[in-house]
Amino acid sequence: MDEVAVIEDAAAAEASLDPMRSRLLAELVEPGSATSLAAKVGLARQKVNYHLRTLERHGLVELVEERKKGNVTERVMRATAASFVISPTALSAVQPDPARSPDRLSARWLLALAAQLVRDVGILITGATKAQKRVATFAIDGEVRFASAADRAAFAEELAQCVTSLVSKYHDESAEGGRDHRLVVAVHPSVKER
Repeated sequence: MDEVAVIEDAAAAEASLDPMRSRLLAELVEPGSATSLAAKVGLARQKVNYHLRTLERHGLVELVEERKKGNVTERVMRATAASFVISPTALSAVQPDPARSPDRLSARWLLALAAQLVRDVGILITGATKAQKRVATFAIDGEVRFASAADRAAFAEELAQCVTSLVSKYHDESAEGGRDHRLVVAVHPSVKER
């Protein structure tokens, strides 16, 4: 089971957003059957089976084993990932495009960049999984507390200078066999969990 999977298909996204199916996905981090899930979620086994088949058709759950119980075969399923992210690709024509209105200080532009990041990394993960390869990525996550808005602005300016310097040092437009990499750096106020 993957830690995180990216949903790129609109129909799969729709299936996963149904509240009952979402709950079943959460329950299926541990394998379970329609019978065991029915007791947990308060639905009839037949209804749970219907939801499981829909999730299975979209690749969100998978068969772990089949158990014979008398003349009944019990299917034990599990989610294909512990958590899911819906790619903007699922929204096709209305997915965000950061090229429409680039503005380093706009929260909406940052959101469009984040959406592009989810889309691109999702595509890379899908391709790498099919090719049975790993994706070369790097990320840094941290927090910084600024004493003032002026300090935040100074930090942003210095960070931009450092990144620009690093890019100019290592970017080689003429490198034969080189591969382009996207770089996204973001600073936003921290959101405290409720």
